[in-house]
Amino acid sequence: MYDPSHLRTFLSVAQTLSFTQAARRLGLRQSTVSQHVRRLEDATGRQLFSRDTHSVELTEDGEAMLGFARRILEVHEQATAFFTGTRLRGRLRFGASEDFVLTRLPEILEGFRHDHPEVDLELTVELSGTLHEQLAAGKLDLVLAKRRPEDPRGEPVWSDRLVWIGAPRLRLEPDRPVPLIVYPPPGITRALALDALQRQGRAWHVACTSGSLNGLIAAARAGLGVMAHSRGLVPPGLVRVPDRAGLPELGRVDFVLVHGRRRPSAQGAADALAAAVLAGGDRLHRLSARDSDR
Repeated sequence: MYDPSHLRTFLSVAQTLSFTQAARRLGLRQSTVSQHVRRLEDATGRQLFSRDTHSVELTEDGEAMLGFARRILEVHEQATAFFTGTRLRGRLRFGASEDFVLTRLPEILEGFRHDHPEVDLELTVELSGTLHEQLAAGKLDLVLAKRRPEDPRGEPVWSDRLVWIGAPRLRLEPDRPVPLIVYPPPGITRALALDALQRQGRAWHVACTSGSLNGLIAAARAGLGVMAHSRGLVPPGLVRVPDRAGLPELGRVDFVLVHGRRRPSAQGAADALAAAVLAGGDRLHRLSARDSDR
């Protein structure tokens, strides 16, 4: 009843909330993307997106279709693999930033392991900057991490605003240096935070450095200072620093998938995991988009 190619297009539009970006990601014309969505809406008899010249949003029926589409495609791929006798094998070296490891990534990896039990998946959790360095050195096959603003590489998974967060009772004195809780170099959010403060001419000092997100969160909850963090992933027990504190804007950060050097033994597994991450990233994308409208 539902064409798998139409479902894949639907998921890409739902994730990016953009027909243009979905077309670029899928390597299709924008008119083809619109046609796929229209045919899926005809098949369901429901409107899946509300759209105008400025925005694209999922309707309530579109939200419901997300789960159905993922499950249908998963079963379709399992059936194809079973009857064609093709099973993914090999060693896949996957690097991920801790931001995702503490959210939906374990669920995505569990599903991937279930679908591809013969893939030897090796997970590395590191700073985004370090992951990019290891990818360039040929030590990883696929990376899910933040992207530096000037770096064009990578397939966007989602984008979010960076905000300053801290303990609810934290108070910043305007005449004293800002106490910072940061990753060590080459942390991307560290560099963005320091650049923003330097542009503003605001004094700062490092109150805590940790290579672990859990370490940074613990320091922030203890009231040691403020940290730059994705708006859609603010950890429990921490809140956005109010605008009256006068801290500078941090801009946006992109989370991307980047493929390393194509090793034949890992290419199929890397493509399959990338597809699973892109399909699973839509919920975070929608949550982030909603938060930014508040």
